[in-house]
Amino acid sequence: MQEELKLLGQYGLRNKHELWRQETMLSNFRGIARSLIGQSAEKRRKRENELLNRLKKLGLLPETAVLDDVLDLALEDLLERRLQTIVLRKGLAKTMQQSRQLITHGHVAVGNQTIKTPGYIVTKPEESHIAYSTSTPLANPSHPLRQGITVVPPSMPEPAEPHSGQAPQEGGKPSEGEA
Repeated sequence: MQEELKLLGQYGLRNKHELWRQETMLSNFRGIARSLIGQSAEKRRKRENELLNRLKKLGLLPETAVLDDVLDLALEDLLERRLQTIVLRKGLAKTMQQSRQLITHGHVAVGNQTIKTPGYIVTKPEESHIAYSTSTPLANPSHPLRQGITVVPPSMPEPAEPHSGQAPQEGGKPSEGEA
């Protein structure tokens, strides 16, 4: 029970029902994998490829994964693929709760489609298309909410010292020259 509460807080889930839904999905994937392991090679080949391709598309498994890797999946792997988590990881929100609020209020889009479900599982191809919806005021880079959010690409290391001789801003307020 403590582990469930920890996951609820860490991933910004509203209640345990959301967590249980993800556990059930993961359990179904594992159950299919267990049943396929028990079958002969001819019988399982097609269904095994379908399962592996689906999990690779969801970003739960690497391209080189085999059926045994499905049994090693953890609940955290699935929770990391939720739209709510990815919006936070991409720097579109400051906190997990703000990420959830932005999604439910229709400020986040995947491609051209606004998604209002924080539990939406994002596929690998969709991940690069997550942004603020064009029909929302947050699409404007000068929106006050966006001023406090700094997006740092995960592949680039942070510089050791500021480039222009200015100290980094605290509190997310723009300096006089930026306003």
